[in-house]
Order: sequence, then C-alpha cells, then structure tokens
Amino acid sequence: MFSPASRRRFLRDLGVSAAALPFALNLPSLALANSTTRKQRLVVIFSPNGIVPKTFWPKETGAEFELPESVAPLAPFKDRLLFLKGVSDRIGGDGDNHMRGIGCLLTGIELFPGNIQGGSHTPAGWASGISVDQEIKTFLQSRPETRTRFGSLEFGVMVPERADTWTRMVYAAGNKPIAPIDDPYQMFHKLYGRMKDQANLGSILDDVLDDLKRLEANVSPRDRQLIEEHASFVRAMEQEIESSKNMEMGHAIPVLEPGLRHENDQMPQLTKQQTDLLVHSFAADFNRIATFQFTNSVGGAKMRWAGVEEGHHELSHEPDSNESAQEKLTKINKWYCEQIAYLCQQLANTPEADGSGSLLDNTLVVWTNELGQGNSHTLDNIPFVMIGNAPGFKMGQSLKFDRVPHNRLLLSIAHAFGHHLDRFGNPDYCKDGPLTGIA
Repeated sequence: MFSPASRRRFLRDLGVSAAALPFALNLPSLALANSTTRKQRLVVIFSPNGIVPKTFWPKETGAEFELPESVAPLAPFKDRLLFLKGVSDRIGGDGDNHMRGIGCLLTGIELFPGNIQGGSHTPAGWASGISVDQEIKTFLQSRPETRTRFGSLEFGVMVPERADTWTRMVYAAGNKPIAPIDDPYQMFHKLYGRMKDQANLGSILDDVLDDLKRLEANVSPRDRQLIEEHASFVRAMEQEIESSKNMEMGHAIPVLEPGLRHENDQMPQLTKQQTDLLVHSFAADFNRIATFQFTNSVGGAKMRWAGVEEGHHELSHEPDSNESAQEKLTKINKWYCEQIAYLCQQLANTPEADGSGSLLDNTLVVWTNELGQGNSHTLDNIPFVMIGNAPGFKMGQSLKFDRVPHNRLLLSIAHAFGHHLDRFGNPDYCKDGPLTGIA
C-alpha cells in the first residue's frame, strides 16, 4: 500500500502526465491506507415546470406499487426506488414560486431581497444559504479518507447563459450561486486538462492513452482492468468529438463549444455526453457529489424528438382539462425519466474499483423539480424520487407524507453521508429533525 508521498513519486518516475495523474492517483492499489472505507456518492437531478400528478405518482403505498407512465422507464430499478410524495417546499418570502422553487430547493432557506421580478410577486435575489450538495461536499473534503480532486461537479444541459434566480440551484454560500457547466467539452477539459481549442484535442488524448498504457505494466490486474476501461472511454470521447465535426443533417452543425447549449435539438446528444462524463468522473473518483440541471426553472425546451413541438413551460400552464397538453407533459417527463434511467444503468454497469458492487450500489440519485405542478405553481408535493442506495433510506417503496417540510429530507440526505446536522436552511422547518419513516 502506497503512502501519499510514495504514490506520487511512483507515478512521477513512470512519467505520468498531469492529464492522466488524477485518474492514476485514484487507482485502488495506489490508494490511501484507509481506502477500504465504502464510498458514498450523491447525484441531484433537476428537471423543471412540475409534473402531471396522475402519470407520475404511484397510487399505492408500501413495497407493492405500480409505476405510472411518466416514471415507467425506471422499472428495471423498482427495488431501488423510493417515492416521497407529500414533501413540500414551505419556504416563503420574496420571489415567485418558480424562483423560490429552484433557489430554495437545495438550500431550504429564503431568497435575499433583490431586483429580479417574477410575475406579480415581490422581486428577489439569490438564495441566502448554502445548498445541501455543497454542504456535504465541504464535509467530505474536510476528511482525508473522503477527499477527492474536485469534491463536486455541476453538470447542466441547455442552461441559459444569463445568471438569475431562475437559472441557479447550487450555492456555495448565501449570495454565491454556482453555475453548472453545460458544455461537455468544457467539462471534459475540466476533468482531463484545459485545452485551447479542438485542434490539439487528439494529441492530448493520445498523451493520456500513452500514460495509461505505461501504467498498465506496473499495477495490479484489478487496476489494469480499470485502466483499460478508462482508456476505452477516452478513445470513444475522442471519436465522438471527431465525428461531431462531420455530421450531415442538412444544415450547419456547430461544434460543441460555448453557444451549443442554445441549440434546442442537440439536447439528447448533450445529455448523453454529460451523463457519460458524470459516470466516469465517479469511476475515477474525481468527485463524490454531482448535480445535473436540465434547462432551468421556467425552462422552455421544445422536445421535438419526443413528439412535442410546444415549449415545456408554455405547456405546463395548460389546465388539467386539456388532455392533449397533459399527454405532452407526460411525454416530456417520461423523456427526462429515460435519461435518469440511462444514468442509473450506466452506474449499475460500472463496478466499484474495490469490488464492493457497482457504482449504483453506493450512489443516491435524487430526481426533483422546482414545482409540484406547473399550472398551479404549487410548492406542495415537490417531486422527490430516490434511486440507488444510501444509509438511512429503505428503497423499493412508495411513501406518502402530509406536507412535510423538505428541510427534513435535506437533513436526512446529509445524515446519510455521516454529516449529522441538527438543522439545515430555515431552522423553523427542522424542529422535528430528519424525515422519519424512510428507513
């Protein structure tokens, strides 16, 4: 077992470059002495504009429940699912419900007064506290045995360039929003080294692959398998980037660089690339925490690939009596669910480096939204669906609560990571402690 100093010395003597170093440092045989600690990871996924309750929430409670249309793609993970109906965002104050919905979602605390006007509500600014993902990240990064290169990574797809209360859900502290990275090439650069342009991408990837080959002859068989898998991913990424330059679709195709996120019809491709990067960041142990933000609160993506021509936010305002709109909204949420199912499948297919099952076995995926339903703008029954595994959460069941504050769920998530806070966000909604009945 290598010490931190000898580990770096070994890699330096092999001539491993900066681009491959973060992955190499996390190989099991080169890990810290306490690497036997079971890893725990968190992914929070946001999709906007509420849901269609009748096609989203199971009618049944307990372990015997049926999956309605919107969530049917999660059927392969039914024994790893936890539906939490009745969890409500009780945070009041300034801002419209879309603003408070996303800004208070992970922070559990009011927005600052500000000058962003939402509908007829009072204007507001940024959230006034840290988000739970960053709270857990800080806790994990403070401990040598759980510290990683990045701590957390913030992914996005089709997030607007503008920065306002509707576009941010992650906060490093009050008044300090963190913008998600919604360009997969930019995220790739963050993970594997910054590059000036795509012209030199191939040579840098070649250097990484050369480093990985150099490592193969000097590590254990288990590490060798991980290196081979990582090398395959790097090569596939190179080929995908190269092929995107030559796609023929009858019109000019922009390269994946800043600005592509505004290309609505590229959303499926961007989502897959970002998802694959997220999974590989976990496999390489670059981070234990990730967020994935689809568009933004009031997001207006037009999901033509799912047979929906209208913008999502526009449709979400239609009354329940508009059956056509309800069907289209169900298609939209089902598409989001399909992307989450793909993420979970990739996590399930990826073994842990230490042999303790798959990545999904040690990951809690949380799918949520800023509203309970779009046409009423309610903050009751905020969608919270858990997939995977975490201490304190009994999966494979559908539960219903009576307007319980979502702060208590945020506390439960923190406790699952060993961070035993007494309160999180607004203390008025933490008096009863973590959410009970979920274990």
